[in-house]
Amino acid sequence: QLQLVESGGGLMQPGGSLRLSCAASGFTLDSYAIGWFRQAPGKEREGVSCISSSGSSTNYADSVKGRFTISRDNAKNMVYLQMNSLKPEDTAIYYCATDRRRAACGSSWSETQNITTWGQGTQVAVSS
Repeated sequence: QLQLVESGGGLMQPGGSLRLSCAASGFTLDSYAIGWFRQAPGKEREGVSCISSSGSSTNYADSVKGRFTISRDNAKNMVYLQMNSLKPEDTAIYYCATDRRRAACGSSWSETQNITTWGQGTQVAVSS
C-alpha cells in the first residue's frame, strides 16, 4: 500500500518552532517532488512548500518564506518541514503529498488537483 505519514505536529506558542516529518511506505520518494500543504478550518487547502526530487530546488508560499524550511533525506525516505517563528495564522492541518510523476516542483507546485498521494495530516496549532 502506498502511503505518506506525517508526524511532528502539536500545540506551540507564537514565535515557537516545530519540525514536521513525512515518511513514505510502499514506494520510494527519491524520484519525486514532494509538497507540504495545509488546510485551516473553513479554508481551502493551500500549498506551503515543495522540494524537488534531488533537494536542489525548493519553493515556498509567500506567507512562510523566511520562516519555514523544507528538506529531504532520500536515504531515509523522509521529507521535513522546519517551521520557525510560528504565527497563529499557521494553525492548520499539514499534509505532505506527491503526484508520483514529476521530479521538479514546477510552476504549478501549489495546486492540489494533480496530487495522487496524500498523507493523513498532522495538526499544528499556534496559540498563546
